[in-house]
Amino acid sequence: MKPRPRAPYGTVAVLTLGLAIALGLRPISVRETLAAYVLALTAVALVALARLARTEEEWERASSELAHALRSRSVTKSRPSELVVVERDLRLGMANAGHYHARLRPLLWSIAEARTRTPREALDDETWQLIDPDRPPPADLYGPGVPLQRIARLVDTLEQL
Repeated sequence: MKPRPRAPYGTVAVLTLGLAIALGLRPISVRETLAAYVLALTAVALVALARLARTEEEWERASSELAHALRSRSVTKSRPSELVVVERDLRLGMANAGHYHARLRPLLWSIAEARTRTPREALDDETWQLIDPDRPPPADLYGPGVPLQRIARLVDTLEQL
């Protein structure tokens, strides 16, 4: 947040001191001296008000409804939550055999089932071994998962169904 401008006390003090000196020396009439003093104070007040009005904070600015409606809104780009979940399952399925068996394999099976009525006949043996719904859980649940290249081939096969 930007600090607020200071009040021009020093400038007003200098102007008042100049008024006192001008009234003491009287180089011009008192009326003209006072008029010049008022004019100088008005100029200082206008500068101070202009500094107060000029602000960087949007919430301090008064704007019309039209200006508000025309202002471009920043769009936050977010990825769909389903995509984030699938990416996380894919990464964890590559790292952990138990996660592949529990999360990624059922997802891949549902894709195969949705694309064909008889997934067993439509898929080759390698693909079927990876997504077989009756496949027993791995002996080492915390062992390495399925490599990315193998999952990529499996997804390519499913896309061709």
